[in-house]
Amino acid sequence: MLDLFDKINESVEFIRKQWTETAKVGIVLGTGLGPLVENIEVQASIDYGDIPNFPKSTALSHKGRLVCGTLNGLPVVVMEGRLHMYEGYPLKEITLPIRVMKALGADLLVCSNAVGGLNPYYRKGDIMVIDDQINLMGDNPLIGINDDRLGPRFPDMCEPYSAELVERALRIARANDVVAHKGVLVAVAGPNLETRAEYRFLRTIGADVVGMSTIPEVIVAVHAGMRVVGFSVVTDLCFPDALEPADVNEIVRVANETEPKLTALVLGVLAEEK
Repeated sequence: MLDLFDKINESVEFIRKQWTETAKVGIVLGTGLGPLVENIEVQASIDYGDIPNFPKSTALSHKGRLVCGTLNGLPVVVMEGRLHMYEGYPLKEITLPIRVMKALGADLLVCSNAVGGLNPYYRKGDIMVIDDQINLMGDNPLIGINDDRLGPRFPDMCEPYSAELVERALRIARANDVVAHKGVLVAVAGPNLETRAEYRFLRTIGADVVGMSTIPEVIVAVHAGMRVVGFSVVTDLCFPDALEPADVNEIVRVANETEPKLTALVLGVLAEEK
């Protein structure tokens, strides 16, 4: 049995046979946000199933490919579709691609996701720049014996999302006339959506949006010493006193319609990394 460190190296060795650049940025694309790949000068595209130790993505609209190339001149590694706890994978497997991005050289992680809006001031299609997070998934990818080669035993989470990058993203949003909030993401295990009582609870504890992903990847990125910037697209509204059944097709449609705005924000943030 390979330990986590060896699994990472095995995955990196396989990827290096197809892409030899040193990455600067790792990007995780969420529901309906895959078209960002169209802006990348692709140098390698590898199915997750072909990469040693990578789980296969089974989520709706997630292609399950690792795309390597350049984005506005920056070497990037992009997860075209992420992995989720509700697919049955342990968090250590879900977050292994983040470890691989770090091993390929990336020191910045860009995350995106589709979420339900809890904050009554949010509307469908709004973007929230993630400022903080609440982990209610009932698990943590760092549980177990710590490998000091990967990060410290007790990583500090006082600033999981880079304050500098949060402010940069908000400034770019204003310059592009994009509605963007700063707020708190809470993650639950899923796959069922929440009850009215659960939505009330999540809002009461300080969450602005709720999703089923991102937080495990961010925990691992912080553990690995990466800077993080995250974006949530509000695809449905979770107001308990006016709750309507969620429509997955509608969620994907809203995410796709919002993608050009998110692309503008991501490109703007990365333009200042050069």
